[in-house]
Amino acid sequence: MTRLAFLGTPEVAVGFLQALHDAGHDVALVVTAPDRRRGRGSALAPTPVKQCALELGLPVSSRVADVLDANVELGVVVAFGTLIRADVLRQVPMVNLHFSLLPRWRGAAPVERAILAGDDRTGVCLMALDEGLDTGPVHARVEAPILPGETAAELRACLADLGTALLLEHLAGGVATLGIPVPQAGEVLYAAKIDRCELRLTWQRPAVELDRLVRVGRAWTTFRGKRLIVERARIVVAAAPGGDDAEAGAQGLVPPVPGTLVGGEVICGEGRLELLEVRPEGRSAQPFDAWRRGARPAVSECLGE
Repeated sequence: MTRLAFLGTPEVAVGFLQALHDAGHDVALVVTAPDRRRGRGSALAPTPVKQCALELGLPVSSRVADVLDANVELGVVVAFGTLIRADVLRQVPMVNLHFSLLPRWRGAAPVERAILAGDDRTGVCLMALDEGLDTGPVHARVEAPILPGETAAELRACLADLGTALLLEHLAGGVATLGIPVPQAGEVLYAAKIDRCELRLTWQRPAVELDRLVRVGRAWTTFRGKRLIVERARIVVAAAPGGDDAEAGAQGLVPPVPGTLVGGEVICGEGRLELLEVRPEGRSAQPFDAWRRGARPAVSECLGE
């Protein structure tokens, strides 16, 4: 088996570390972000990867340079969040598991950007790390469909399973079985980190686009000046532009403006979105019907005002 260094930080990387350890690889060092203060008590807490490493009895560091003294054959990087310096890469070859079909969606948020763009496929690439941002040649890749209604969390879990299997397969015979990587080819798109303002549900947009925002996670609107996070929703009508206006006009009625609540549905720029679960500011998630019974929105009230 291979003597490795593992570099990762969040929960999604934990399964990869556990799988490498369980497969018998010699994980000589785990590098992860420093402990951070979390919660109201501001107590220092380890990253999920560090917690896993400690439970496995593996040495842990927050310094990438420590890899140079670990006498490893290869570094495995999964959601580490920091570019590796060129001098380290010159001495220790590294591979990275990236959750997209490179060169599409290089960067920090490939799963979220694929959903927001309406992509119907994505995948995982096992790539050789270089100095650029996800620019290295690719050893292997596996594709996966993006299912209708699939959330970013669900898709990420699927890709983690596929990526784990891909990594173990290509390290089964040590570094030699990685093979010769192939340069990336195709349209380059960058997956910038999702900003909170991007997740605001602007009801003038089509229901199809708003549904994607909800699936990414932490999508929000406002009600009576307070933030309301939409945890789950589904498209009820993906109408043509002006569909609701046209229907109201045919009946001689004033068309509902985007953001208007009609039962459990919200009027959008095109179509309607049914809200299934919401989280009011400072409270826990709850079914939308329970929220509506408590909030008692008036007939004329709109979300987002």
